[in-house]
Amino acid sequence: MTKLRLAIVGAGPAGIYAADILLKSERNFDVSIDLFDHLPAPYGLVRYGVAPDHPRIKGIITALRDVLDRGDIRIFGNVRFGEDLTLDDLKKHYNAVIFATGAVRDADLGIPGIELEGSYGAAEFVSWYDGHPDYPREWPLEARSVAVIGNGNVALDVARVLAKHADDLLPTEIPANVYDGLADSPVTDVHVFGRRGPTSVKFTPLELRELGELRDVDMIVHDEDFDYDDAARAAVGGNKQVFVIDKVLQQWRQREVGQASRRLHLHFFAKPLEVLDDGNGLVGAIRYERTAPDGEGGVVGTGEIREIPIEALYRAVGYFGSSLPGIPFDKRFGVIPNHEGQVLVRDKETGESRQLYGVYATGWIKRGPVGLIGHTKSDAMETVRHLINDLGNWWRPESPSEESVVELLESRGIRYTDLDGWHRLDEHELALGTDAQRTRIKVVPRDEMVDISRAELSA
Repeated sequence: MTKLRLAIVGAGPAGIYAADILLKSERNFDVSIDLFDHLPAPYGLVRYGVAPDHPRIKGIITALRDVLDRGDIRIFGNVRFGEDLTLDDLKKHYNAVIFATGAVRDADLGIPGIELEGSYGAAEFVSWYDGHPDYPREWPLEARSVAVIGNGNVALDVARVLAKHADDLLPTEIPANVYDGLADSPVTDVHVFGRRGPTSVKFTPLELRELGELRDVDMIVHDEDFDYDDAARAAVGGNKQVFVIDKVLQQWRQREVGQASRRLHLHFFAKPLEVLDDGNGLVGAIRYERTAPDGEGGVVGTGEIREIPIEALYRAVGYFGSSLPGIPFDKRFGVIPNHEGQVLVRDKETGESRQLYGVYATGWIKRGPVGLIGHTKSDAMETVRHLINDLGNWWRPESPSEESVVELLESRGIRYTDLDGWHRLDEHELALGTDAQRTRIKVVPRDEMVDISRAELSA
């Protein structure tokens, strides 16, 4: 019987779901799957891209852990594609590869002043407070007034973490250095800006509700943002999610404010135009244009310009994919060009696209950084279906044995981690949490993560 030796690059939800779906699919061949990830621990953005005070994420991790713990998928963590392992290596040892590397860097925001000191990408901040091993341990938190640009869930996560009192994060798995940084923050006001109205936001009702539950934080909304047009009223009446969001915001309009030590301001119909210099090369204010409904669900500029003094700014306008060595990449959209997961390469002579046999994509690096877990699963199903049907075009590896990849990594001195290693790290972090009467305390330094995973900690 034919056997598929499959490599999957990326051990987040997209990669794990693809492996699980393939193993459960109807097929007439055996399957052997190896997951590779540049991080020592699995789960990708579920571990490193979601605020620590989101307990519902634990349910997703539990589902992913159940897949890995079956024992029919191997994990190789702390392995960098393009450095430790190349496309030529994969062709030598596998029949095909699925790239599930996601989108982890911030999308650009092209307004003047965005490069000033004190202006940050939200993804970098999220990586810091989630204890990502490849980001600095310290984060500058000297600002009293902060702007967050964006009306999606990441924007609300960033705003919530900035406004929330650090002690209220202690029950979570927040790293110790992050707690210390947030505890010393002098922040009093966090301003969230979105160019559309309240009925056009991209965040979910649950995210919004969580803002209103913050201790000692006033929620500030403005009556001028709720003069709905017909399109907005139709959205409230015809969409359950919009209805709930509107209900929450309307309740906040009735709240008494003025007693809390911190304030979280929501500015709708506010299109950022420029970040102003304070005279010393630092963020000093945000200038924006007041927008208005266009009658069709969109907005138009009104010409009314406003400014709000700020000392730091976070852009949360989306994630963007990163290119991979030797793999086609669409620089405009930040994805691997593909047809339903089959990677495409452009012919230099004809300019036409053709399938790059043996190479597939799934998740955000396939479709862009949109959609939730449900989309990730359907993505994986589509890609796996093509992988199965492409049997005749798989690579024919020289050395397909499972042992050969281990020998290759060891010959190169790669300190890779495996599933047993993840279990050791997981148990270690849980034990650290127990000692501190917390759920978990993440280990942050990469070397320490690898040492624990490989049971190589010095006494």
